[in-house]
Order: sequence, then structure tokens, then C-alpha cells
Amino acid sequence: MVSPELLTPYPVELAGVKRYLPRVEIAPGVVIAILNILGDTELTEAVATALVAQLPSEAEFLATPEAKSIPLCYAMSVKSGLPYAVLRKSFKPYMLGSISTDIVSITTAEPQKLWLDGKDRPRVAGKRVVIVDDVISTGGTLRGAKTLLEQAGAQVIASMAIMTEGDEGAWPDVIALGNLPVWIEKAS
Repeated sequence: MVSPELLTPYPVELAGVKRYLPRVEIAPGVVIAILNILGDTELTEAVATALVAQLPSEAEFLATPEAKSIPLCYAMSVKSGLPYAVLRKSFKPYMLGSISTDIVSITTAEPQKLWLDGKDRPRVAGKRVVIVDDVISTGGTLRGAKTLLEQAGAQVIASMAIMTEGDEGAWPDVIALGNLPVWIEKAS
């Protein structure tokens, strides 16, 4: 059990919007702040505007892993005029001709698959794609998304996130609005 002060809300300001993120112990003595934009239109719109301002000019397409970053990618699509695709975390029977790759994410306990629907394969093929996510922690989902998009013939030119997590220097190639620390409390 971590000390109570490590479980108090963590203040952040993103694109001029202030929020207090709940902190959660995800493993014994390891605490992270949870950024969840689902249902937060004000924050989603603000960070989408800020990220679109940093989109590489050669970008032709956006792609995002399911699920919390879908509203962000949608808002960025509307603001930039670029089409987007969602990389699904489960296979659906209507996803004809889909392809998949394995991923491991910090927020899920088990290995997962990431799927690109067959209808989206020709849409991304030959395109310069930017991967959009809410938070990049270990990079497992990001690496899987890049692998999957490249299997479909896309050229991944950038990765963008609202925030990275952990060591600030771990993600020099990710365009992000901020970084969340990871708190580790040693057992006494």
C-alpha cells in the first residue's frame, strides 16, 4: 500500500485547461495519474487544437488505437481535414480482410491484439500516417500500431499524444503536450 499523499489528485494544465487526474496504484508501490478524456469535450477540443497545430505538414492520414483516444483523433480529423482509422483491440465478424499484431499495454493485464479493419487497409496504403494516442507509457501500443500500419503499406511519419508517461527523455520522437511522472514507493 502506498502512502495516502501519493493517491491525491495530480494537477495538470493542457492547452489552457486545468484538470486534477486521479492517481491509481497499478502494481505494488507503483502509482500513475490517469488521463481519461472520454466525456470531457472541453479538454478534448483544446488538446486536439494544440496537437493539430503541431501536425507535420506532410501528414495525409491519422490512426489511433481503440478506445480512449478515439474522440481525440476524431476532433483532430475534423480540425485538420485528414481522414482517420481506428485500430481495434478486438476482432469483429464484419472486419473482412483485417490484419493484426500483438501488443502489451500498461493499462491492460493481458497481451492483446491490435486489428486494422480490411476496409481501412486500402485507405492507409501508401499514405503518410500520424499515430495519435492519449498517453504513451511503455510504447507497446505505439510499436504495435506502427507495425500494423506498415504491414498495410502505410508510412508512419510521426506519433502524437496528449502526454507521455515516465522518463521524459524516453520519447524524443513523440510530439506531446506534456509528461506524466510515475511514482514508485519503496517498501519499508
